[in-house]
Amino acid sequence: MQTIKFFKQSPVPVEFHKPVMVQALQLPPVEKRLEAILAAGCNTFLLNTSEIFLDMLTDSGTNAMSNQQFSAMMLADEAYAGSQSFVRLLASVREFFGKEHFLPVHQGRAAEHILAEAFVKKGDVVPMNFHFTTTRAHIERMDATVRELIVDEVFKTDSDEPFKGNMDIAKLEATIKEVGTEKIPFIRMEVTTNLTGGQPVSLANLRAVRKVADKHGLLLVIDACLIAENAWFIKQREPEFALFSLAEIIHEMAKLADIVYFSARKLGAARGGGIVTNDEKLVAKMKDLIPLFEGFFTYGGMSTREIEALAVGLKEFTDELVISHMPQSIAHVVNTLKASGVPVVTPAGALGVHLDAKKFLPQVKSNQYPAGALAVAIFITAGVRGMERGTISNDRDPVTHQEILADMELVRMALPRRLFSLSHLQFLIDRLQWLFANRELIGGLKFIEEPSVLRFFDGKLAPIGDWPNKLQAKFKKDFGESL
Repeated sequence: MQTIKFFKQSPVPVEFHKPVMVQALQLPPVEKRLEAILAAGCNTFLLNTSEIFLDMLTDSGTNAMSNQQFSAMMLADEAYAGSQSFVRLLASVREFFGKEHFLPVHQGRAAEHILAEAFVKKGDVVPMNFHFTTTRAHIERMDATVRELIVDEVFKTDSDEPFKGNMDIAKLEATIKEVGTEKIPFIRMEVTTNLTGGQPVSLANLRAVRKVADKHGLLLVIDACLIAENAWFIKQREPEFALFSLAEIIHEMAKLADIVYFSARKLGAARGGGIVTNDEKLVAKMKDLIPLFEGFFTYGGMSTREIEALAVGLKEFTDELVISHMPQSIAHVVNTLKASGVPVVTPAGALGVHLDAKKFLPQVKSNQYPAGALAVAIFITAGVRGMERGTISNDRDPVTHQEILADMELVRMALPRRLFSLSHLQFLIDRLQWLFANRELIGGLKFIEEPSVLRFFDGKLAPIGDWPNKLQAKFKKDFGESL
């Protein structure tokens, strides 16, 4: 990997790409930002992009595409069946994962749907390092449950542990002994773990999980949405693989799994996804569901232009200069914020900068949604849209309807690949530092409209008290205007 050294200035991430097309941004005044977030029910998902300065909600489908990807889209073969675009994508998938069979789907959660329909039945338990929101929803829809077995170190947000996405092998063995293999359709590993701060999994841990799976005759499934970044962390943090290429590390990871699935909204910087395996028997269990729920076998709900973009994107996602941009940018922001006392998840992971809302807002109780409140305050302060990753992202217990308090209350400021400039990052750092200095002004939230499933997408909340107006007043006093 190439690095840049500076003579006097502190090191900063240097982009190995240049913009060849730009999109205009605007920063609405603070009064408009306050008005917008209240109208959106204090839910950043319900904001319009015309109201946003920097959109750091997610890296799904928001990564900047390369000129090579845009060029490839012009080669699209629009045939319903037998498309040459799919032939090119199949070749890229096989090269990237080292697996023979590929079932295309329109996005990652569609792959989760297929897996749940094919393998999960009522009463099952699915062990995993950590859940993702839609993964758990699909499993619970089948009247099954998720068992999270991640290492305890992940719940220490300020930590030096390099692989906080690892599964606790002792917990896995205990779960198998308790539940029985007949009730476990598969073990799921997510690389990296989205809801815990984009924390990576070591190859040593994946090998240990594979060993347990073999011992008990269980399938191992990998959610590979961020497998390229996870491979980069392995190269940086696991000495055995320091001289391996990203492509070699990805193959080492993928060959440990019976099934790998991914969302191209993250992996490949396109829109689509897929399920890959070397096992024809596993393909047979899933294949009939593709035309039923997704589309034909040569497009799976994707447009042929997206298929072409993905075929190129997978090739680019083994390039260290492409993949290192996200984690290095995140590390720059995380390390700068930590040095000024702002509570962030360390070590820096993938996806984005994760703020520890419990430490940021100790005055806000967990049942008043501190991560949601902090996301609201960030938008009022900066016009930057982040995402709550805490209790609001949990649905209530389906039986008791009681609130399930999250182990961590995080706000994710996603940094999609090749999208934001260093000045954007410095702006974010400045506004977060100001907000932390004025954190006592922030209060909690309460639900006023609460869906029963995936409530974080379209639920509406309201502030407890008048704290958003007080925050706006303090901001105007200190800054005069939005800029």
